[in-house]
Amino acid sequence: MDPFDWLPHAPLEPVQLDWLRGVELAVLRLDLIDPLISGNKWFKLSGHLALARRAGASGLISLGGAYSNHLHALAAAGQRFGFATVGLLRGHPQDTPTVLDLKAFGMQLHWLGYGGYRARHEPGFWEPWHAHYPHLHAVPEGGGGLTGALGCGVLVEQARTQLNALGWADYDAWWLAAGTGTTLAGLVLAEAGAHPVYGALAVPDDHGVARTVQSIVAQGYELLDASRGGFAKVDPLLLAFIDATQQQCGLPLEPLYTGKALLALKQQIEAGRFAPGTRLIFIHTGGLQGRRGFNP
Repeated sequence: MDPFDWLPHAPLEPVQLDWLRGVELAVLRLDLIDPLISGNKWFKLSGHLALARRAGASGLISLGGAYSNHLHALAAAGQRFGFATVGLLRGHPQDTPTVLDLKAFGMQLHWLGYGGYRARHEPGFWEPWHAHYPHLHAVPEGGGGLTGALGCGVLVEQARTQLNALGWADYDAWWLAAGTGTTLAGLVLAEAGAHPVYGALAVPDDHGVARTVQSIVAQGYELLDASRGGFAKVDPLLLAFIDATQQQCGLPLEPLYTGKALLALKQQIEAGRFAPGTRLIFIHTGGLQGRRGFNP
């Protein structure tokens, strides 16, 4: 199959939760688009694949951690669609469930240590990798940047085509987790001011999400801290919320992104930010494979 013949479609599903207080919530279920190439990752990758094809590249090289949803989707796509993939990983060699999948999918792995990974934003970082893999197209961490954002614009149209099935004539805003800010920026571009986009920051300020978003869009969004003390920081309240949500409405969440984002929405509603009758679309950005890094 040619990857350009595959455009997955995410269902938009209403959810009922006891803390909504009259706010209407629908979830765009990107976690359901595919068992392996899940979440928002494919939409961010699609533009990079187009650039790679135009450049005559035979595959993609990118970066991530030992539980990276981005690398997991990239490697799975490479295996399915027949293009080479290389992953540059943070830290030192370890066989996490995600890493074992990357190897099984045929991704070539290089471990950079922690200092080497921190250098990914420095000038010249990519030069030795371009020399080593001249036939590969480099993708920023998480599929970020304008190219990745543009690929996410299709999500707005996917949601709008399903509003009638919910009995909605319109919606008031978007709510989603922000890990790199790429998907958020793509929604803002596609909305062109029609509806605001709220991003619940799953990472601390020093990860540069605000700068990334500002480099793509100037307005039409708001970022709120939902990191709960840092990237991958998990606490009993968050874990209890994730469990209660799944028990109440069947929506599976993970603690790095979607769990933090939905808990932040709950707190904002309880603080009176959104009036009863407000209609919000929450994007489930996938990442459920990363739950394997957390003990029950």
